[in-house]
Amino acid sequence: QVQLVESGGGLVQAGGSLRLSCAASGRTFSNYATGWFRQAPGKEREFVAAIMWTIASTNYADSVKGRFTISRDNAKNTVYLQMNSLQPADTAVYYCAARYGNYRSTRRNDWDYWGQGTQVTVSS
Repeated sequence: QVQLVESGGGLVQAGGSLRLSCAASGRTFSNYATGWFRQAPGKEREFVAAIMWTIASTNYADSVKGRFTISRDNAKNTVYLQMNSLQPADTAVYYCAARYGNYRSTRRNDWDYWGQGTQVTVSS
């Protein structure tokens, strides 16, 4: 059973940075993609970024391109989301997700495994 555990959320001022971590366990992640989604109060859960474990190809939502960077450490089975130039609009619960295959999928229902989420709050 795949388990995903997020950490690194918190409160930061606008313009600041945070790094989220997602520790994955329960299987070998060859040919798996891991991604980040976020959900703000009253809004749908939306795609943020994704990466393939093996080839490190990445995909980003337009709203975070140039500010967020997704990366992975295969030895630690951990995926990171470095978030810079944070804005109040980035305030949300951030969820780690995993799926077999296509890292380009941005639809929530295409992703099979989810973590519990970590809160990110950006103050103005």
